[in-house]
Amino acid sequence: MLVLGLETSCDETAAAVLKDGGNLLSNVINDQIGVHSKYGGIVPELAGRSHIERVHRVIEEAVQIAGVQLRDIDLIAVTMGPGLIGSLLVGLNTAKGLSYGLNTPMIGVNHLEGHLFAIFLQKKIEFPFIALIVSGGHTDLYRVTGFGHYKLLGRTRDDAAGESFDKVGKMLGLPYPGGPAIEKLARQGNGKLHKFPRAYLEKDSLDFSFSGLKTSVRTFLQRREQDTGITLTDEDVSAGFQEAVIDVLVDKLISACKKERLTRIVVTGGVASNGALREAVQKAAQAYEFEASFPDPIFCTDNAAMIACAGYHKFSQDPSLSANLRSLDAKANLALDNSP
Repeated sequence: MLVLGLETSCDETAAAVLKDGGNLLSNVINDQIGVHSKYGGIVPELAGRSHIERVHRVIEEAVQIAGVQLRDIDLIAVTMGPGLIGSLLVGLNTAKGLSYGLNTPMIGVNHLEGHLFAIFLQKKIEFPFIALIVSGGHTDLYRVTGFGHYKLLGRTRDDAAGESFDKVGKMLGLPYPGGPAIEKLARQGNGKLHKFPRAYLEKDSLDFSFSGLKTSVRTFLQRREQDTGITLTDEDVSAGFQEAVIDVLVDKLISACKKERLTRIVVTGGVASNGALREAVQKAAQAYEFEASFPDPIFCTDNAAMIACAGYHKFSQDPSLSANLRSLDAKANLALDNSP
């Protein structure tokens, strides 16, 4: 079975061809960093226009690399939400046109569901497991009991972890996206010189909050500008901020495992590419004799291979889930537990 995956939920225009759910024939990702970097963040209108300009070229490249033709595709899997509505509509309407023209079934995939099963592009994880999706737009904890069966355990109440990285990076005058730049600086800094706050919220809560941490960093940087006696460098600030984020992520992840009595962990999403986070999760998992898994970095950031994988498994379980072209629509705030 050949699945064409399409992903345009935010600022990556991506297409992939997946064979039989596990053999990835192509995975093309066209980012828009050059479009948005001068603004210090994603401009939704520009993101949508960029997708329109690139989507057909990206699909053609993915099919060519895979060594197949569009008429060979058996299923089209496309992100329908959550994400930027203008960006989502480009991918969804492109998929509808292909589905109609080729008479090929298509299926709508929740972007978060794609992240959950990105790990299956590398290896099969035994159900159930605890999954942490940590990215620029999401910081969510799920109990995953099978394909299509998810229980939300906790999520951010304000900023996502990746969003906080980007905003703190902007405060430090770093290029967009801020996450990789902060990680690089943090390797050269000492995070113990200033302890930024950790928001654990009320007892037993598995929710997250990073807005207070972001404000604390801004306040500290303003103080540093006014007080020449403060000797902390940008490297030290980056290290301290990163440690504060990671401490909370790891603590909530281990707490979720204990609460649900599970020993398998999957950490995915763009921030899961962060080496310090991976190291901290692995260290904590080993201490509790848990098993931790991470997708390769190329499958952590937004990509179409994970959408093709999730679409394949959904369709294989129930072919009746193939979409009605008229009723399928993009949903900016699509909840994972309400995915079709």
